[in-house]
Amino acid sequence: MNIHRDARILSSLGAFALSALMFPAMAQEGPADAAAVAPQAGDEATDAQIRDIVVTARRRDETLQQTPIAITAISPAQLESKASINIGDLQGAAPNVLITNQNSGAAAANVSIRGLTFADVEKSFEPTVGVVVDGVFIGTSTGQFFDFFDISQIEVLRGPQGTLFGRNTIGGVINIRRTRPTGEFGGKFELSYGNYDTWAGRAVVNVPIIDGVLAAKAFYFHNQSDGYYRNGITGRRVGASNNENFGASFLLTPSSNFDALLTLEKQVQDFDPVNSNISQTGEVFCAFEPADQCNRNTTTDLYTVFNSPAHSNYKAPAATLEMNLDLGGVKLTSITGYREAKEAQTQDFDASSSDLYYVNRVQSFHQFSQELRAAGKISDGFDYVVGAFFYDSKYNLVQETQIFGAPAPTQDVTGTSQSYAFFGDFNLQLMDQVRLSFGGRWTHDKKTNENFVAPDQFPKAGYSGSKFTPKIGLDYRPSDDLMLYASWSRGYRSGGLSGRGQTLISSTTPYGPETVDSYEVGLKSSFFDKKMLFNIAGFYSDYQSLQQNTTIPISGGIGNETVVTNVGSATIKGIEAELTASPVPGLTLTGSLGLLRSKFKGFITQAPVGGVLTTFDYSANNLIYNPRETFSVTADYTVPVGFGEAKFNVSYRNIAPYDQQISLGPTTVDANGVVIVNGNDPRVRSDRQGLLDASASLVFDLNGHKARITAYGRNLADDRGPTAAFTVAGLFSFASAREPRSYGLQLGFEF
Repeated sequence: MNIHRDARILSSLGAFALSALMFPAMAQEGPADAAAVAPQAGDEATDAQIRDIVVTARRRDETLQQTPIAITAISPAQLESKASINIGDLQGAAPNVLITNQNSGAAAANVSIRGLTFADVEKSFEPTVGVVVDGVFIGTSTGQFFDFFDISQIEVLRGPQGTLFGRNTIGGVINIRRTRPTGEFGGKFELSYGNYDTWAGRAVVNVPIIDGVLAAKAFYFHNQSDGYYRNGITGRRVGASNNENFGASFLLTPSSNFDALLTLEKQVQDFDPVNSNISQTGEVFCAFEPADQCNRNTTTDLYTVFNSPAHSNYKAPAATLEMNLDLGGVKLTSITGYREAKEAQTQDFDASSSDLYYVNRVQSFHQFSQELRAAGKISDGFDYVVGAFFYDSKYNLVQETQIFGAPAPTQDVTGTSQSYAFFGDFNLQLMDQVRLSFGGRWTHDKKTNENFVAPDQFPKAGYSGSKFTPKIGLDYRPSDDLMLYASWSRGYRSGGLSGRGQTLISSTTPYGPETVDSYEVGLKSSFFDKKMLFNIAGFYSDYQSLQQNTTIPISGGIGNETVVTNVGSATIKGIEAELTASPVPGLTLTGSLGLLRSKFKGFITQAPVGGVLTTFDYSANNLIYNPRETFSVTADYTVPVGFGEAKFNVSYRNIAPYDQQISLGPTTVDANGVVIVNGNDPRVRSDRQGLLDASASLVFDLNGHKARITAYGRNLADDRGPTAAFTVAGLFSFASAREPRSYGLQLGFEF
């Protein structure tokens, strides 16, 4: 235990809480900035108060301050003021939340909440953190890197949310709701241009079709960039991308108690995958690469690359149908989702000018989900949400690999996954100020894996398992301005089969499910006539039977493979605090602080080394994507000018270093021949990030319509470093870089 370090952390938390209590004492009467929180229909807040945000985190309409879970709500005005582009802009903005882009898959995100993540693009694994769009769970990390233009609200739910959000999500949920057709003619457009020849055009148009009965909304988003990498041999800019998302929504409201919303859309992405070389002396590939391409640093050197040209094409059509029927005492909801994807991607994984390890991956995927819910009240003090959920997916991957210029065995793998569940969530008012929340979900999963690794066709393998995951919570509200709560919930993630398996054993041996028991206590409060909100939560997570990627040599010395196994347990504990305050008219300050402490227990695995089965103990390694601190502060200021409003936004996010892969660092061997791994490879550790963003906008009337000009800058301090890093069994290592300083101009128009 580092007493001095922990004392500094506790001091920081104390200062944060103290500022929350002292700051509003200086507040003056005046309106809260609408950019901080979105007004809701029926909102009775005065202009001097921070307006309530209505959230659907528990499949009910509740205010943020009356919802007894740790949640961050982000409004469209906040996204606009920050000139946000996609889900990656949430990185570090909410406590203990990381979101990075994974360049080994199209529109792929590595999402970590409270230290729980599974950073992998393979379709044989479902995410640890769920991204839910309009009620539909996206079943793979591919496609999760979502555009942020046509958004109604984003809710970041921390901790297990499996009871109500589709497949069990043990880390948390990012719940994204897009706007619905308005039934009135209108729309908005946005055009932006920035450095690296980055430009984007976005449009949403609403039209009435049958007045009061049928309305439609069409949308089209496009953004492209030349990329921020530079080829060290040609000097040309590389890493280009071209992304499009387009579609239409139709809202049918034939009666006052029924509506149906159908959304048809397609996402298309073309990009050039780029890897940075971080191999070092001692790894095999360094002996075959030019000397200046090895032993490079993991910060500024990442932006100069040497890999051979590569390309990725991704097409993902999707359809969502949501229907609601209000029968008075009960509301019935049906959400049907279908999504498919076709990907073709080449990638130079050795990241050098030598032809050492090049792959061509062609894959297809589809998912179908159906959820039925009923919500209502049995009495004034007892309400419920109950329902059923079904999920079905299938994928196929054909991978051709070229090693040292020669073709390796082609792999052709097909996997299926089916899941069905029944769930319930209940609120019982025990007395005027005390409420009991409880519920659970029973889930059954079934998976198959059929793997061909030329010339061997391995037999079809299967996995089947069931689990009941309960939750219970108690909240106490002594006044309208204060709520205290405590809860326990169990998260569950299904077992399965490793789609990367290269041998009979690894292809047909299933790994088991993992679970997390999460204990949470929290406080939500408002002060000074709602001019300040301060929320804080503490949690402890007991993580059992962890599913972890392990790269091991194949017996016989013919290569290596990365497979998933259950590797023991871990504990994760932390504190999260959030503050919103309006000290003077037009100014809104928000801040967040997240602290994490995590530790493996019994992380034991075995691998053949030199023909001998060897035991490795990774218990001393860090969990991945577990920064010890995340901190953010944002200031929004709006001031009237002669022709409209001027808006300014400044934000700073600080993210402590974190590891990005369970890997082999320094080792020792004990008396029993067990290899003790004393930490991950230092190259997979991110440096501390200090991200400074700012924007300035002029909002004015243009022929009776709203127009906006915004100048923005992201990562203004040009803090450079990795967004992902990976080492491969002593052969080679590669990484990708986070976005450097970027800036540009946006033009917006609404009518």
